[in-house]
Amino acid sequence: MNLNQFLIDLQFNIERANQENWEPNWEDAPLSYKLYQGLPVVPLSGEVPLSLAENRQPATPGIKEIGYFLWYVYGINQVSESFFSDDADPAHTYRRHAPSGGGLYPNELYLYLKIEDLPDGIYHYDPAHHRLVLLRAGNFDSYIAAALGDRCDISSCFGTAFISTMFWKNFFKYNNFSYRLQGLDAGVLIGQLLATTKRFGFAAGVYFQYLDSAINHLLGLCEQEESVYSIIPLSVETTNWSANGTASHKNITSEELKSELKPLVFKSHERSKKVLEFPKLITLNEASKLESTESFNRLRNQPCEVKGNRQITLPKTESLAFDLAEVSKKRSSPEMDFVLSRVSQQQLADLLKESMTAFSYRNDLDDIYCSQEPRVSIYGCFYNIEGIPNGAYYYNYAEHTLKEIQQGDHRLRLQTGLSIDNVNLQQVPLCLHVAGNKDFFREELGYRGYRILQMEAGMLVQNLLLTASALGLGGHPLLGFDAGKADELYRMIGKTSLIQIPIGSYRPRQWLKGSLHS
Repeated sequence: MNLNQFLIDLQFNIERANQENWEPNWEDAPLSYKLYQGLPVVPLSGEVPLSLAENRQPATPGIKEIGYFLWYVYGINQVSESFFSDDADPAHTYRRHAPSGGGLYPNELYLYLKIEDLPDGIYHYDPAHHRLVLLRAGNFDSYIAAALGDRCDISSCFGTAFISTMFWKNFFKYNNFSYRLQGLDAGVLIGQLLATTKRFGFAAGVYFQYLDSAINHLLGLCEQEESVYSIIPLSVETTNWSANGTASHKNITSEELKSELKPLVFKSHERSKKVLEFPKLITLNEASKLESTESFNRLRNQPCEVKGNRQITLPKTESLAFDLAEVSKKRSSPEMDFVLSRVSQQQLADLLKESMTAFSYRNDLDDIYCSQEPRVSIYGCFYNIEGIPNGAYYYNYAEHTLKEIQQGDHRLRLQTGLSIDNVNLQQVPLCLHVAGNKDFFREELGYRGYRILQMEAGMLVQNLLLTASALGLGGHPLLGFDAGKADELYRMIGKTSLIQIPIGSYRPRQWLKGSLHS
């Protein structure tokens, strides 16, 4: 298997990346959530606050606050019923605040918690029952810190979140293309988690580099089925994140750490009677793993080179105040429901500036926190925007300007690049593209760079969706588009379009839906 070619196919030739004549067996589909059997459980309160309008002051949470936090991060909060034809049965969808490709939610959320009224230990968040499942009791500060290369003071954190991917959960539908989706979905979940931490007064840092097998061993995961994609410590105290400090000079390996803990074997419910093999996903995941702290690296992103003409300075913006609970609840992903409307320059400025500002976050890749150009950026094709000629543009976040690349109405060109005509781009005033390094930082980060870039793209997508919702607009992320056509349109140099997001006004969809909370 040529891994480099496989990643290129995932980006530019989906059909070649997938197995031929792939048809999902919906009668044997997996559940969208993981269910453990025979383990101690801790029920969480369903009486969640219905407003998250302001950021709280930092305070160590109790079990009640943890329940509220988890519900807004990844809880099942809504059920909907849609009718696609008079002859077919209605389709039921269980919605969460963070969207997922096809509504399949391939990611799982685990936590290491040290709070009152709860035994210290490793837990799985069970969204189906809104409860915690105890996997391993005890204090694991030193173990997790070592797995991070001693780059974070875990002892000062009340908790640590682990976001994993279960390969089968969307491989059954999307085949090998699910590898690209899984990284994006994980990023969307990280984006929702970071937005929620701010409202609850928690500080967080995202770690993309850690000892994979050691962490999977801690959680009791079978690496042929599931693997952790990111680690996010949570704190309300002064914490040494050490993302740009001096880490331990001692090299640590996964095998050394794993010897400190006994392996765990769990029973979990799998609805699918036949789980097919996904060897390419396993091979690529193995090639992406880090098993020695000497493998950890940092990045210095190069300034973006854009071939453009004139610049347009956007209106000044203030920090956009919105209720995260309300915005998450009303967030909509229109398909054929977009309705063309005029967008003001102020709306566009607020959308772009707020989304990129929220994307500034603490991580283990940047040399200095918040000091360099982001690894993902926003391009867009605009139509019917007040005071801005129709055309393709690059958004310069540092200067809050648009650089004009090509004038004209490009909606039909983008429409012909869609693999499925499930969105009418003639009704869309903003068609954004999140772009990143065309080589997926393979030289600096190896094959791990691909999934890190997808996660960062997903994080920015979630910021865009939340901000669009706050502005009364809807956004529908699309991967079924011709990335090569988009790259050519923007005359990209060294970058590629990772995901396409049409954004605009929309009419209410004809469906029944209800909220799931006390």
